[in-house]
Amino acid sequence: MDLRRRQLLKLSAAGAASALLVNACSAASAGGAGPDTFGHHEWDKRVGERTGICPFCAVGCGVIASVEGGRITNIEGDPDHPINQGRLCSKGSALLQEHDDAVPRVEQVLYRAPYATQWTQIGWDEALTKIAANVRKTRDATFVERDGGVVVNRTEGLAHMGSSAIKNEEAYLLTKLMRGLGVVYLEHQARL
Repeated sequence: MDLRRRQLLKLSAAGAASALLVNACSAASAGGAGPDTFGHHEWDKRVGERTGICPFCAVGCGVIASVEGGRITNIEGDPDHPINQGRLCSKGSALLQEHDDAVPRVEQVLYRAPYATQWTQIGWDEALTKIAANVRKTRDATFVERDGGVVVNRTEGLAHMGSSAIKNEEAYLLTKLMRGLGVVYLEHQARL
């Protein structure tokens, strides 16, 4: 069969139109066509989908979470979202790890006492008490109230590097905490 370019375009348009017609007819028989049925073809899936926003940075990429039996089984970019149009960065693609119930929570902390050669396991309460005591000790030892007669109220012995895996709200709270302690060497790693 000798097929020319114009004939190929006509056949392709006819094929696309017939595919849309078949989808519309099957959607109508499955309970009615509507904006929820087109695009994601939910009538073919045993898994429900929920849309959301990626929590990692201020871009606001749209995600689709596949939910089966009350558990998130897959996360992908939302192709209908105007910001990312179905694409996700590496952090957004790994969003499923935030909701993985199979990963057990750490209930013990490894601690090595000064000059010790072995690690020991301690509870979170004891670990947080030790951390708070060390932060207080360092802050008190390095606190600068005045610099050249100007009130500065800062500590130069502490620094904070934010995590790239935390949400904007957590980054805000950490910044407020560090500013309250007088930390001036403060950075947040929100970039990839």
